[in-house]
Amino acid sequence: DFWNERYEKDEYAYGVEPNDFLKNQLEGITPGEILLPAEGEGRNAVYAALKGWQVHAVDFSEAGKRKALELAKERNVDIRYDIGDISTFISDQKYGVIAFIFAHLPPDLKKFAYTRLLGYLSPGGIVVLEMFSKRQLGLSSGGPKHIDALWNEEEILAYFPGLEVVQLEEVETVLKEGPFHDGKAYTMRFVGRKPVS
Repeated sequence: DFWNERYEKDEYAYGVEPNDFLKNQLEGITPGEILLPAEGEGRNAVYAALKGWQVHAVDFSEAGKRKALELAKERNVDIRYDIGDISTFISDQKYGVIAFIFAHLPPDLKKFAYTRLLGYLSPGGIVVLEMFSKRQLGLSSGGPKHIDALWNEEEILAYFPGLEVVQLEEVETVLKEGPFHDGKAYTMRFVGRKPVS
């Protein structure tokens, strides 16, 4: 399929360095359990593990998992990486952080899959999200080519209900994340905290 084909190549499609927004958000947080849905080739998972996090990555690409585990071995860290669909994923644990980094889903799954995963967020835990915004349509720096798969502020508030909004903004940025995320881009950035009670 599309993702296995993209990840089969030797080159890492989105590079081996972590997403800048996630990297900045993890600074200053005491490491615990982190869930990374749609993690692909493992760049964020390996970074989090290097910082002391217990990492659980999920993706349906076998090629992505293979490269993620290779990167983890190269950097001398352990990560848990399960093959699965994030819209039906079931976990046996809770997480202090769930990070959705360009974890785009088709519109028919978008309306329930993200909200469902909030059930695995610990009280006091945070969601970190960076997705392409609807203004990204037409740019060549990455992301889905369908407007309904892109994001705006209203959708984030609707699909991540009950969280205290720590940060929510649309930004113009320049991506340097491998050959498929390269150049000027518009993204939504969100940090939300689950109430303790």
